[in-house]
Amino acid sequence: MEHLESLNDKQKEAVLYIEGPLLIVAGAGAGKTKTITHRIIHLIHQGINPEAILAVTFTNKAAKEMRDRVMTLLEKPIHGNQTYPVEGSPFISTFHSLGVRIIKENAHLIGLTKHFTIVDEHDAMVIIKDAMKQADIDPKQYEPRKIKSIISKAKGDFITSDTYGQNAGSAMQSIVARIWRDYEKTLKMEKALDFDDLLLETVLILKKYPEIKLSYQQRWKYIHVDEYQDTNEVQYELVKLLVGKEENICVVGDTDQNIYSWRGANIKNMLHFEKDYPNAKIIMLEQNYRSTKNIIEAANNVIKKNQYRVDKTLFTENKTGEVITVHEAYDEVHEAQFVASTIDELLKNNNPEDIALLYRANFQSRVLEEALLGKQIPYQVLGVKFFERREIKDLLSYIRASFNRESLSDIRRIINTPTRGIGKVTLAKIFANQLSTLPVTMQSKINSFYKLLDDIKEYTESHSPSESIKYVIKESGLEELLLNGPSDDVERLENMKELVTLATKYDSLPQGMGMEKLLEDASLASDQDTLMHKGKGVRLMTVHASKGLEFKYVFITGLEQDLFPHARSGNKAKEDSEEERRLFYVALTRAEHKLYLSYAQLRTIFGMKQVNTPSEFIYDIPEHLTEFQQGQIGKGEKVVYI
Repeated sequence: MEHLESLNDKQKEAVLYIEGPLLIVAGAGAGKTKTITHRIIHLIHQGINPEAILAVTFTNKAAKEMRDRVMTLLEKPIHGNQTYPVEGSPFISTFHSLGVRIIKENAHLIGLTKHFTIVDEHDAMVIIKDAMKQADIDPKQYEPRKIKSIISKAKGDFITSDTYGQNAGSAMQSIVARIWRDYEKTLKMEKALDFDDLLLETVLILKKYPEIKLSYQQRWKYIHVDEYQDTNEVQYELVKLLVGKEENICVVGDTDQNIYSWRGANIKNMLHFEKDYPNAKIIMLEQNYRSTKNIIEAANNVIKKNQYRVDKTLFTENKTGEVITVHEAYDEVHEAQFVASTIDELLKNNNPEDIALLYRANFQSRVLEEALLGKQIPYQVLGVKFFERREIKDLLSYIRASFNRESLSDIRRIINTPTRGIGKVTLAKIFANQLSTLPVTMQSKINSFYKLLDDIKEYTESHSPSESIKYVIKESGLEELLLNGPSDDVERLENMKELVTLATKYDSLPQGMGMEKLLEDASLASDQDTLMHKGKGVRLMTVHASKGLEFKYVFITGLEQDLFPHARSGNKAKEDSEEERRLFYVALTRAEHKLYLSYAQLRTIFGMKQVNTPSEFIYDIPEHLTEFQQGQIGKGEKVVYI
């Protein structure tokens, strides 16, 4: 068994245990992806049909990494940035992609076709805001983003709009219930689902139709779930519904890395695994392959203060490594200058992609970006999604609308892009099916637009995804518009051409399936996916966004009390307040070689200067693991604190 030779004893034990429920508690950098991958390969070597194996994770990046490793070990070809399942191979996907697959196979049961629209976060917000406007609800008093967040979390907790409305007590809940009802009406009318619906509707189908549930249990007899500590109630329920009577379920997770309770992740799902599956075997993966001994010792000392966790202690056979630098800056500008100067030195012997700059809140990035620009250091801010660029959304809306005429969000986006002289009043009449009341010239314009959609649909059904996108660029008038526009439009056109290049990776799929899969992947793209395609630059991101990533050098900035840990955590129950410590633990364990921690004595937040004390987390790290630096204001001048 050559595929077992590179595994340590605990990894090997997890791979060889293939019958019955298995919980793998895997610490940061302990090789959990490697373990799951080799377990899948071992199952296949034992004669299990690859198509009977399901593996589910949270990000496209993680799914792709696992899929590529499996395909390599199976000696099957990988085509470019392959994001789709290959016939005769295990089904490895994100939770949302799994939901899309099940819904498409049963779309008629919920009044949809397989060409239903997946509404992204931006378009969901547009619908929410429209509903609020119609209901005359002041967006300054009731923030639309907060309403959307409440709806999203409720869906994750397996609550429907009807249930929420029946239990609404406060004024805010009543407002949310009203907007939610209107929001759902719009989605239904447009034959669309949002991200949360992809999981909620999947669970409802499996619960309502036992024969369908049984068919999937018989299809996927061996189930693997990565990052199990991050599952919410709906995801938890989905997994339980898919597990057959044999209970061949393997979950991998780490309670110390549960950092998403704010979006519904329930750490109890992992802590109660043994209650759900009394015959479960538990295996601990505690050997870290990523970080130095100093980093691991620091991380262990930080996290051991938490109560709600599966007790474990990471260890490593890596070198001791450098001590952790703790830098005290006068204010956020001097902190940023320290970071930029240190990175500038590191770049003499390292690539920019080896370095990550982490912060607790997005607002912290601005001053850091300015400092990097001042040193002419290339950087990339995680969160600028390729598929969220205006021109890319325009292109994809043309294709989606050609397949789903009810998708008013897409129609609204493109009917006047390029301009066709169709205003908001006309648009309202179109959506109200009052086309006949419009002047003949306007009816002609609208008919021409819908004829274009018909042509796009016909062309797409008989051509490859890349050729279809070329066709849309030309026939929609977008190419002509951008060619004759200002200099910024040249870049937008280049982005469109980049989409053509990306689409070629779907060309090898069977006719019709390629474009379908491209649209799905575009809708479900995450922040981390930008790092899969983009090139050079120091990585800037929130600590939340860094989960699952690793870098040689990691800077954790803004380590001040009430910023990190965040002020909100101090007013919560102990279970919730521990999450900030877990977040810091995640940040520490992203580093392979060296950690830099920094804080500012003064920081301007919302226009107000405030005096800070260092984060309590700094003092959780033993002194012998750190070196303290005090910043300087000017040349050779130490900071004077008043």
